[in-house]
Amino acid sequence: MISLADIEAARDRVEEVAKRTPLDYSYTFSEMTGAAVHLKLENNQRTGSFKIRGAMNRIATLSEEEKEAGVVTASAGNHAQGVALAATRTGVDSTVVMPEHAPISKVKATRRYGGRAVLHGADYDEAQARAHEIEAEEGRTYVHAFDDDYVMAGQGTIGLEIVEDCPDLDTVVVPIGGGGLISGIATAVKAQLPDARVVGVQAEGASSVAESLRKGSVHELDSVNTIADGIATRRVGDKPFEVIRERVDEVVTVSDEEIAVALTYLLERSKTLVEGAGAVALAALVFEKFDYEEGEVVVPALCGGNIDMNQLTTVVMRGLVETGRYLKVRTVLRDRPGALHDLLSVIADAQANIYAIRHDRTSREIGMNETDVELDLETRGHDHVEDLLSALRERGYAVEVLV
Repeated sequence: MISLADIEAARDRVEEVAKRTPLDYSYTFSEMTGAAVHLKLENNQRTGSFKIRGAMNRIATLSEEEKEAGVVTASAGNHAQGVALAATRTGVDSTVVMPEHAPISKVKATRRYGGRAVLHGADYDEAQARAHEIEAEEGRTYVHAFDDDYVMAGQGTIGLEIVEDCPDLDTVVVPIGGGGLISGIATAVKAQLPDARVVGVQAEGASSVAESLRKGSVHELDSVNTIADGIATRRVGDKPFEVIRERVDEVVTVSDEEIAVALTYLLERSKTLVEGAGAVALAALVFEKFDYEEGEVVVPALCGGNIDMNQLTTVVMRGLVETGRYLKVRTVLRDRPGALHDLLSVIADAQANIYAIRHDRTSREIGMNETDVELDLETRGHDHVEDLLSALRERGYAVEVLV
């Protein structure tokens, strides 16, 4: 099992490429939660993710023969970029297998850092199977995304920085996919602050760890489904699992809706852009997935900021829906002059703003003398939504909430 000494040794190798990221006290989230919240902004890391740390530590420890043969790995995107950059910086050829539906921004970034990107499979696990085939075919060294001592130690350098910048730490909250990040951070934190708590967070659609802990052995999911693609793995690694069992105090899960809200909060209130996986730690805190005391010093690790712009639009819109900031409704009007004006007057009086209107007389779901109307509305919160819906229904409109 990796030790503090392994992580301290990794720091000398990692600092050649990775940078020390800020630990930022958040007045917004401290006020919102009652805890003293310090955000570890690993989304500001080179390549936009913590993965460069573990990749650099692993590649730096290869033999000259292994470096000559090159490396191969599988990744949903962030590890891909880390391996590509670390390999290029050390003069090593790299091939990275990514799921076919990996965010295009991550694919392009991997190629820009010098890696050969191969798209294969529906998820990380299928991409990994293809990467092992390439490993055998071309004699490359496989750089595992998480199930590797050197990789875990590299990720653990984040824990060194957290303890140095926040020696009064009470709880650190860390995303879990394959487990490499939390294994490294937990090792570094517990070795220096034994009483500090380490809380792991998984997305509900990729939550293998809780069942693994219950069974006492690694449990593999049949499939994963979450907007947090950076932690969308079907199983935790064998080596990380042993560390998690010994050094992680609690593992919780968050829904995609909660992730979307946390991501939206970070963007709007902290001007901080993260990907889905980067928001899960804050989501667990904001939605009280674990117990904490008033004033408790909590550090959520924002592990990555590589979000595809198309996905960002979808996630932010979902976050607005969940916080009552966006509403889509449908109603049926009599097809007569002034009917739409009357409807819009109610909405205006309720001080809702209209994004878009769809006015359809041809729908087969309505009568010949009716018109179907859908409205996209900007609202100011859940109370405002309820007031608006009440006003519409009091005026006799049968309103269906679509979103």
